[in-house]
Amino acid sequence: MANVQYYDVILRPVITEKSMADMGDKKYTFLVHPDANKTMIKEAVEKMFEGTKVEKVNTMNLDGKSRRRGRIVGKTAKRKKAIVQLTADSKEIEIFSGL
Repeated sequence: MANVQYYDVILRPVITEKSMADMGDKKYTFLVHPDANKTMIKEAVEKMFEGTKVEKVNTMNLDGKSRRRGRIVGKTAKRKKAIVQLTADSKEIEIFSGL
């Protein structure tokens, strides 16, 4: 496995209607590094966002989609998505506050 540091684990937040609705329950969705495991994701969220405490992490591997350009068929890159549940006494994540 690659040497993945905590600042390399979280790639970007996922902003969809469903993920915005889950923020009321303190669930935040991120695209993460494909080699990251649940403990690495938990550490990264707690270090990057001050005052947050992670209760649990759910992850899912997403396969690439098939794409065509004329006769040539290819696939997009694989992705990994993580849904992070914060504890009740945890602080909110600020990057989602203005959305």
